[in-house]
Amino acid sequence: MAELTFFYGTMDCGKSTLALQTDHNHSARGRTGLVFTKLDRAGEDTLSSRLGLKVPAIEVGPETEFWSVVVDHLAQGGRADYLICDEAQFYSADQVDQLARIVDELGIDVFAFGILTDFRRALFPGSQRLVELSDRVQVLQVEALCWCGRRATHNARSINGVMVVEGEQVVVGDTFSADAVAYEVLCRHHHRRRMTAVSAKQAHMSVQPLPFAELEQRLVRRTG
Repeated sequence: MAELTFFYGTMDCGKSTLALQTDHNHSARGRTGLVFTKLDRAGEDTLSSRLGLKVPAIEVGPETEFWSVVVDHLAQGGRADYLICDEAQFYSADQVDQLARIVDELGIDVFAFGILTDFRRALFPGSQRLVELSDRVQVLQVEALCWCGRRATHNARSINGVMVVEGEQVVVGDTFSADAVAYEVLCRHHHRRRMTAVSAKQAHMSVQPLPFAELEQRLVRRTG
């Protein structure tokens, strides 16, 4: 039976890589699929991975109706055994409902990939609806790491190197970007403290080491 499956994780956890691998695995077994994405880092109509892999994709916009796209494709003699839906956090709740309908009424597997929460630690509408409707919800096993080395669990947005927790939910950027708006993944501890890799480095540089002579005198006094 067809299923709606939602794979989620933080940024840098390999979700787009898994989306590409899933498409490859199914097509290699003779299945035919449609690939969708939204606001991919490589630009419109492309599903890409940071590893350098990419494939053509159908760009999802606010007006996109998955049901109509798939039904029209089938009516024109096309075939669709599965759908790959990347960046699914950006889909609307209604679009996710359409994906569930495609699974139930057309018997087409839907594999959705996305981020669960935004930089404010709030659920994306698309991700929330996917959690509510999916037959299976799976956390990606590749763990992204915070700058401190702990497992990263939160997505952070920074503007000119300063972490922010207010603003519009969707602002295009990328991890380790040189642009004004950038993203990175943090552990909960450093997300709460709003300490990014940049601010941590600045704080470390501001702590001046003691001159060797002064340090030696302190040790002498302590041991004497």
